[in-house]
Amino acid sequence: MSAPRPAPAPTRPARPDRQVRGAAARVSGRRAEVVAALWLMAKGYRILGFRLATPLGEIDLLAQRRGVLVVVEVKSRTTLEAALDAVTYEQRGRLRRAGAHIAASRAGLRDAVIRLDLVALAPGRPPRHVVNAWVDGQ
Repeated sequence: MSAPRPAPAPTRPARPDRQVRGAAARVSGRRAEVVAALWLMAKGYRILGFRLATPLGEIDLLAQRRGVLVVVEVKSRTTLEAALDAVTYEQRGRLRRAGAHIAASRAGLRDAVIRLDLVALAPGRPPRHVVNAWVDGQ
C-alpha cells in the first residue's frame, strides 16, 4: 500500500478576460476624468491636479474656484442616478480627509474652504456637476 499523495497546490488559471476588463475600466476612468476636467474648466474652475495620491486616499480631480478648494469625485455609470449613488459614506470621509491633507500641505491652500463635488457621467448625456454633493456627515 502506497502513501497517499498530497493534493496538488491550487493554481489560479490565467484570467486574461479579467485583465482586459480591468484595463478597459482604467482607460474609461481616465477618459471620464478628462471630460470632467474640461467640463469644470468651461465653468470657470482651475484644475490643480489629476489622480492625486495621498496617504489618506486618492482624489480624482482637485480644482479651485473663488477661494474654494474642490475635491471632485468622477463617476461614470450607465445612468446618472447610478453614478450619484456610487460613492459610499466611507469614501466620502476619505475624500474629505485627503482634501484637508493636501490643503494643509500647500501654503496657498491652507485657508481655502474645502468642498466635495461629484461629476457624474452617463452615455449619451452631458456631464452632471453636483456642487457640494454631500453635506458634512452624509
